[in-house]
Amino acid sequence: MLTQIEELDQQSQQDLSTLTSAADLEQFRIKYLGAKGAVKLLMGQLKNVPKEIKPQFGKQANELRQKLTQAYEQQKATLGDAKSSKGPAFDITEPGLDPQLGRQHVITQTIDELIEVFGRMGFDAVTGPEVEDEYHNFVALNIPKEHPARDPLDNFYLEDPLGDTINPHLLRSQTSTVQIRVMESTEPPVRVVSIGRVYRPDEHDATHYSMFHQIEGLYVDRKVSMVDLKTTLIQFAHAFFGAEAEVRLTPSYFPFTEPSAELYIKMNIRDKWEWVEIGGCGLVDPNVFEAAGYDPQEWSGFAFGLGIERIAMRKYGISDIRWLFENDVRFLKQL
Repeated sequence: MLTQIEELDQQSQQDLSTLTSAADLEQFRIKYLGAKGAVKLLMGQLKNVPKEIKPQFGKQANELRQKLTQAYEQQKATLGDAKSSKGPAFDITEPGLDPQLGRQHVITQTIDELIEVFGRMGFDAVTGPEVEDEYHNFVALNIPKEHPARDPLDNFYLEDPLGDTINPHLLRSQTSTVQIRVMESTEPPVRVVSIGRVYRPDEHDATHYSMFHQIEGLYVDRKVSMVDLKTTLIQFAHAFFGAEAEVRLTPSYFPFTEPSAELYIKMNIRDKWEWVEIGGCGLVDPNVFEAAGYDPQEWSGFAFGLGIERIAMRKYGISDIRWLFENDVRFLKQL
């Protein structure tokens, strides 16, 4: 048994003298000092050694292990580590790489700017659930059952696990639902903007997407008129698009406002001023006030809704809405 230790010592010294590279050194480590190496196997035979020579065997085997470990470390300092020798060496004289910092998505930037502009006019930012019931998404907004906006093909209705067919749920199609919820829980006067994602099953193309963002404004007080609405929109246009921006309202129809208008803003697009439709607006319909518990004889108000993607695309010259959701870093770095 003691002879095995001597033979292993001689063999290891012979192998050690032939090492010429870090790869050879790694093979040496595996052969003698690895988990299944010769030294490990030698120590495992201790249980079979006769009792009278067991102390001497253990001492010599341990000394051999220490000897080979020390020899390995010395050779490692000379030949290097095989694990670190793979691939080119790191040149500390090379100039460093600039850190790649992230930035806000253009939609987030636009939302923050809108909140800041309307915040200066006294509007509080509010949010609401994206999964809504039919009452808040349609009924309370004076949208009748036969209105085409309620067509199941034009909405993302959800299957109710409880089987509620009277007031089914859907992914909200507009942020006006938040205005209803605010009025249900807040005594007038009210001045808020609601911001968030809305969902409509539109086919994806350069100007349509099945998920997009809206900002809705609501102001309720006594004797609110179209003059107050247009003044607010003019101040918004000047603050967001520049002092030369103009506002134009053209008559339209929305179930939840009366009178209603489409909002056009004259903005600078690639050094050319153009009229662009960015949303709708009007005075809140009395039926909406009654659904929310407000007395339409005492209170009046206006509401407006703007498409955030449409604003961002016009402001930054983006021609395809799909680019905003593809998460292409090359595109996002440009904005």
